[in-house]
Amino acid sequence: MKQSSPFHIVLIEPEIPPNTGNIARLCAATGTPLHLVGKLGFSLDDRYLKRAGLDYWHSVEISTWPDLPTLQAAFPHARFVYASKKAASCHTAFAFREGDFLVFGKETEGLPDALIDAHPDTCIRIPIFGNVRSLNLSTATGIVLYEALRQVGKLA
Repeated sequence: MKQSSPFHIVLIEPEIPPNTGNIARLCAATGTPLHLVGKLGFSLDDRYLKRAGLDYWHSVEISTWPDLPTLQAAFPHARFVYASKKAASCHTAFAFREGDFLVFGKETEGLPDALIDAHPDTCIRIPIFGNVRSLNLSTATGIVLYEALRQVGKLA
């Protein structure tokens, strides 16, 4: 029986095919729907994208959206949680709820400042202790998704 995740992953304008492929594999492993928003930096037929998650591609519920407002309109009662290194709240201090949409920005720019500024109560960050600019998108997605799953008791 297929177990489904209580969360959704949202990637806004992802640029690097292997990152999206790895995230698709994560989504397959957790039964999490994947939403790709805006202009993608690759084709969904890209061989590098599929190579990263090839054995699992058919197991992922993938939806594409022209922009974030269209996705939000399709799920008007959902809460969107925005991951950014610019957010004030740590992901482990945030109280995730089943049904949350976990939103990540493109690799080179992250999420727009205006989006972060407009939603301070639902913005989270992953602490970085070393001298690096940011974490890899697929790594960050895994960290946040598994913390959210842990909080709602889905890892037992």
